[in-house]
Amino acid sequence: MSLPDIPSPRPGPVAGHVYLVGAGPGDPELLTLRGARLIAGADAVVFDNLVSPVIVDLAPPTAERHYVGKKASDHTLPQGEINRLLVRLAQAGKRVVRLKGGDPFIFGRGGEEMEVLVGAGITVEVVPGVTAAAGIAAYAGIPLTHREHARSVIFTTGFLKDGALDLDWPMLARPGQTLVVYMGISRLAEICRQLIAHGLPAATPAGVVERGTTLAQRVAVGTLATLADVVREADIRPPALTIVGDVVGLYPRLAWFSPEQVDPLRHAPHVGCTVVHPEPDRGSAT
Repeated sequence: MSLPDIPSPRPGPVAGHVYLVGAGPGDPELLTLRGARLIAGADAVVFDNLVSPVIVDLAPPTAERHYVGKKASDHTLPQGEINRLLVRLAQAGKRVVRLKGGDPFIFGRGGEEMEVLVGAGITVEVVPGVTAAAGIAAYAGIPLTHREHARSVIFTTGFLKDGALDLDWPMLARPGQTLVVYMGISRLAEICRQLIAHGLPAATPAGVVERGTTLAQRVAVGTLATLADVVREADIRPPALTIVGDVVGLYPRLAWFSPEQVDPLRHAPHVGCTVVHPEPDRGSAT
């Protein structure tokens, strides 16, 4: 892969250094140029399950590849072991690229990993990525902000570190804003109930985007009162992003991305973790 010759004041990958690189939400063409250059010069790549194989393959054939993906109740490596792997690779003098879906610092544990690395005396560079909220909402044709519908946008997670769902519901349920929930599909019914209980109308538009920006993208929309049923009937599964607010009402009028119309030979974004770990058929028991 040839990259544009854009002058950059920063050097290429340095031995013993770790680069936390955001790989974007799925479509490999959303990777930044800086990220692509660093991957191309890496000695070791450590990557999650939501990172496109196309992006991983930008690394040299000689580069070590370490898959450390996480799915619900299925972690290849615990986070502590991932931290130790990064430290070990850097201390061995390798040029290490830690690839994360979306952006490293938005629900990507990039801050946790960087704390460990800095504590071990290892230098780190962070390369931002297109976070899932921005990329997936754009591909679904749902603007996160709109002068007539939303004055602000909030990102939150539907799954806290201890598994609790103890969120600031009054703040999340304020009108005039867009709410984006990462990792919330398994708790979707409860999330919708809590938002209604704390003041949002049951008729508030809401939607879920499964495997956004990829050829497997699907969008399911409804209201806070109906979304959980809509998602269950459509058999929507993680990875998926939930969007709540009046801006969801602009779908499908602003929808522009049609995966079935894309030539896979020219555009081959990641279809999710099935590329790395085959999942059961949708009709099979899980």
